Amino acid sequence: MEKQNNSLKPFIKLIFNIGIPKAALVFGLIFSLITTIVGLTIPMLTREFVDGFSLSSISTTLIILIVVVFILQAVIDGVSTYLLAFVGQKVVANMREKMWLKMIRLPVSYFDAQQSGESVSRIVNDTGIVKDLISQHFPQFISGLISIIGAVIILFVMDWKMTLIMLIAVPVTVIIMVPLGSKMAKVSKGLQDETAAFSGNIQQTISEIRLMKSSNAENFEEEKGKAGIRSLLSFGLKEAKIFALIGPFMYTVVMFVIVMIIGYGGIRVAEGTMSTGSLVAFLLYLFQIIFPITSFAMFFTQLQKAQGATERIIDILDMTSEEGQEGIEMDIKNEPIKVNNVSYAYSEDEPVIKDVSFEANPGEMIAFAGPSGGGKTTLFAILERYYLPTSGYIMVGDTPINEISLASWRSQIGYVSQDSAMMSGTIRDNLCYGLTEKASDERLWEVAKMAYADEFIRSFADGLDTEVGERGVKLSGGQKQRIAIARAFLRDPKILLMDEATASLDSQSESVVQQALTRLMEGRTTFVIAHRLSTIVDADKIIFIDKGQITGVGTHSELTETHELYRKYAEQQLT
Repeated sequence: MEKQNNSLKPFIKLIFNIGIPKAALVFGLIFSLITTIVGLTIPMLTREFVDGFSLSSISTTLIILIVVVFILQAVIDGVSTYLLAFVGQKVVANMREKMWLKMIRLPVSYFDAQQSGESVSRIVNDTGIVKDLISQHFPQFISGLISIIGAVIILFVMDWKMTLIMLIAVPVTVIIMVPLGSKMAKVSKGLQDETAAFSGNIQQTISEIRLMKSSNAENFEEEKGKAGIRSLLSFGLKEAKIFALIGPFMYTVVMFVIVMIIGYGGIRVAEGTMSTGSLVAFLLYLFQIIFPITSFAMFFTQLQKAQGATERIIDILDMTSEEGQEGIEMDIKNEPIKVNNVSYAYSEDEPVIKDVSFEANPGEMIAFAGPSGGGKTTLFAILERYYLPTSGYIMVGDTPINEISLASWRSQIGYVSQDSAMMSGTIRDNLCYGLTEKASDERLWEVAKMAYADEFIRSFADGLDTEVGERGVKLSGGQKQRIAIARAFLRDPKILLMDEATASLDSQSESVVQQALTRLMEGRTTFVIAHRLSTIVDADKIIFIDKGQITGVGTHSELTETHELYRKYAEQQLT
């Protein structure tokens, strides 16, 4: 029993840390208790009504009193239900908000290891389970407990012998229900995990629908989906089996107790030691005990579910956010960038970058070349501060970059990649994405023109308000790239990171995009990842990275003379 108490602590702590509307909860519970207490008077009034029943002696006052009690109970119950539902909705809203604020500030490494659908399931499904417990099952449990205690006390006062007969069913019920509840908890936890995994797989498939179709992978995804659905079905059927045992068992116990009470009570009425009204009242109190007991099974099942959900919620909330949320505000323009002995490994046995050092002076173009998988993109991720170096450090002037706030650092960096990321929405939304102040139409058309994007945007009927579709599917690759460049122009970055932004374009689009990039690079410190050497022959410095290490540094002509592998690349691509 001690174990269960310990496992409840994180759940209770989470609920109170999230911020619970205490006034609404207190009044909701008070009204719920009033409803229960009022309900306890109804059998007593019914006894008076039955014992004094005859057409000539019907008490108008008693009838009115019973009607008033029913109406009063209904009104108070309605108010109580709304208040407790408000508490549940408010708690889950606070919880989802806290989880969302945490999740968008978690480091990129978390999302590298986690399916997006699973994270969505944690925010939506797991918090929903907690909401149901607080707004529905917990109030039912409290009012049910009061109802049971009140009814048992009244029954003992009315007739202790019949009450003892009725209570024989309690230990029998507990013996059966406790192991069933424990089994239900395991099944429910498994169902939650399977639901999260299934959501992750479905979301991944839908988000990469073009890859799936171009690969003729419908049959593969069909089988994978069916396997997930069968697994969910298996858990659902296990849950159904337990409910199938609980329902008939409770019904059998209830009917047995009712038959016993009616049989014994009938004998007492016939003997004259009990009135008919007392027997009716006794049966009504019996129902006020039975119904809450049946709902207790649901409460403890939901409590077990909520504990499982809480563990996952707490795991996310306890994670460390990206380092550098706080820090100094610093203008990095005209400051050199110094990378000193930087190494990085995704895990201990997977070193990606080893002891990399170089310096970029203001306004220089630094290019990175080398075989695929050499660590160039990871180095960019470290410069963006998506990952922290496992050793070494990066300086801007005389300031380590980890002392600059993330917001300040990233606001001064422009990033243009091969597959320019787009959010669902309009071209305007994508150009202004992340800006605290929306730019004027005049400014948006200005940056669009600088990126050679104004012509195709004007060709759309809705211009800047054209919907781009999910991940920009309604635009061509060249159009997306030019919007990404316009977005960079709008932010006026001090440092540019370009991951071979023209690699996946046709020759016509490449020519236009390259002109836009050249214009964007003017006067800015630029880092370029090159897959094609033709785009970097004019770089101030080319750094050749192979297997995570720098094997050569120099201009194009210098490396052609001194670096054998670079010379081979140049001969293959430039001749």
